[in-house]
Amino acid sequence: MNRGPQLAVGARGRDVQRVQTIFVMMKTLGFDQIDGVFGPLTRNAVVAFQEGEGLAADGVVGDSTWQRLPADPDTPALKRGSTGGAVSSLQKGLVKIGGPGSPTDAGPADGDFGPRTEAAVKAYQAQHALANDGVVGPRTWWVPAGAAGATLASLAGLTTV
Repeated sequence: MNRGPQLAVGARGRDVQRVQTIFVMMKTLGFDQIDGVFGPLTRNAVVAFQEGEGLAADGVVGDSTWQRLPADPDTPALKRGSTGGAVSSLQKGLVKIGGPGSPTDAGPADGDFGPRTEAAVKAYQAQHALANDGVVGPRTWWVPAGAAGATLASLAGLTTV
């Protein structure tokens, strides 16, 4: 179950970015709308969600809205030097994009974000006209990667819907 502070138009920060990421995962917002600023587009997504859930459609993310939202996807910011399960998932997702031996092949899914993983991320970013910085942030995780609305997050198995 999700929880967080009350959010409304004008709110900024990590919790707004969390909500926006959930709405991108649900295909209610576009990947380029994850900016950490609760503006009119985020409010509209909240209202639509609340209406669909039978909640008071006030455009404010309060306790009842947090509780009904799907779980946060495990899509942390990753960069060279990062380690762990999310890195292993990223590596598996990257190889699914182009296959073994492709520019997006990050090598073995060893959970270590090293130079080969960084090169694969940069290749992926270049293919999708993203900032080619080797950092896996919200836009890199959630840009549409291919058919049927796949994203790097979904190919890595990190989505919850």
